Amino acid sequence: MWKEFKEFAMKGNVIDLAIGVIIGGAFGKIVTSLVNDIIMPVIGRLVGKVDFSNLYINLSGQQFNSLQEAQAAGAATINYGLFLNNLINFLIIAFSIFIVIKQINKLKNFTKKKEEVQVEATEKDCPYCCTKIDIKATRCPHCTSVLEEATNQSS
Repeated sequence: MWKEFKEFAMKGNVIDLAIGVIIGGAFGKIVTSLVNDIIMPVIGRLVGKVDFSNLYINLSGQQFNSLQEAQAAGAATINYGLFLNNLINFLIIAFSIFIVIKQINKLKNFTKKKEEVQVEATEKDCPYCCTKIDIKATRCPHCTSVLEEATNQSS
């Protein structure tokens, strides 16, 4: 059982996934800091010195000066400012992943096209029976038809 687990854990996909999760966690912290410490203060300043993390709707009917005060009192609140912060976090992460995957696909397609260009055609279709035949053939081995283009090229 230990041997099977070791084989499973050492497969490339599992290790790649583990590395992706670790890097993703670190990337998430960077994006959270970018949103909370750079983007949201600028947006808040533009819309009138608003701290989005303190925006909430009080459902309890009591009066509170801040979200922290309402939460400390155990009041029911809708924290739409925190939701906006998390929404912006998600959009930045999703856009970043989109850009990375787009670049990876572009690179894959570039190398694939390069490989396709390097491969020379070695077969062609017989115009009479549509069987794949050698590109240099003068007769089709399947239907025995004389291939005009091959005889014209050799003259």
